[in-house]
Amino acid sequence: MLTGSSLGGIASKSSAGSDCERMEVDTQPAGEFSAATMSNSNDQWEILPRIDESNNAWLNKPPMERFVDILDQLDSKVEALRKEAFVLRDKKDFLAMSVDLLKNNEYLTGLNENERDEINCYVQRISNRLGTVELNVCTVRDPAQEDSLHLVNSLIDMIISNSDSVVSRQKCQQFLNACSTTDTSVYSEIDPATIYTDKKFESALLGCTLDDQKTIKKRLQALLVYLTQQTIVH
Repeated sequence: MLTGSSLGGIASKSSAGSDCERMEVDTQPAGEFSAATMSNSNDQWEILPRIDESNNAWLNKPPMERFVDILDQLDSKVEALRKEAFVLRDKKDFLAMSVDLLKNNEYLTGLNENERDEINCYVQRISNRLGTVELNVCTVRDPAQEDSLHLVNSLIDMIISNSDSVVSRQKCQQFLNACSTTDTSVYSEIDPATIYTDKKFESALLGCTLDDQKTIKKRLQALLVYLTQQTIVH
């Protein structure tokens, strides 16, 4: 779970015995983010910026440069946070995809009505718990890009809901071929060159943002591995 921390503030003080301004940063976490809490965390985050006021080179910089240095530190942390959030979002999407695949698993038809109801209730409970996790890293899209992403997701959902794993795998490979010409099928018995590319999917994909294209490719790669395993088992 990603948690946020706030800077207490950045202030400048003038000392009577010195002509040099000193910038201070509150490095004490507020509220529940105590030092003990953060030290027990698996992912320890420093409260930035940490300024060494004994560093004369830094103190001799003009105030504007000091602020820029501080903001550069914060900017790098924000970017790292976004990358971690993307990873967590991908994990959530993978779990959601796994739940959807289980809902449409053909082996469910071999269960009696009571057993199917029990499985469906369990699946729904997991899905509801997953829904309590909210991870949102905003990607700026124009209306056309929003429409393209919606179409791409709809086409992928059709693969997931298809009970025929062989057909779904071949379709998934076609979609993945549209993501990159360097991708090869993970199903060794099929020559990727004979599967071609789904032109409708490719057209929709090209209308998406670059960030969305990367996410879609990762999703398809995970889905193809799963469907390939299902095909081999069958």
